[in-house]
Amino acid sequence: MNAAADATPTWWVICLCADWCGVCREWRAAFDEAAAAHPTMRFAWVDVEDEDDAMGDVDIETFPTLLIARDTTPLFFGPLQPSGAQFARLLSSLTQPASAPGAVSAAAAPLLKRLAEGVLPR
Repeated sequence: MNAAADATPTWWVICLCADWCGVCREWRAAFDEAAAAHPTMRFAWVDVEDEDDAMGDVDIETFPTLLIARDTTPLFFGPLQPSGAQFARLLSSLTQPASAPGAVSAAAAPLLKRLAEGVLPR
């Protein structure tokens, strides 16, 4: 068997928010609860204004915006209603074994790479 095929993927759940955003501040508790409920996934809270260089040309128009990836493959990149139940359904659907990447913005993979290189915890 191929060792790479047996490797457990690294899941990233990245919330792109802003410190000044009231919705983001309220959403943080649900995001932290989801992180506690999914200890095998890596969760990161990224303030888009603090990480302007890593954001590049990506313009976040709606908060919260999530970037969810399996290893280096973005599976979801977009805004999400700040609902714990909706967030749980999204994570569940993306982590199903039959889950394949859908149509994700072309900006997602380069953004993930920039965040991984200098922003996300190792």
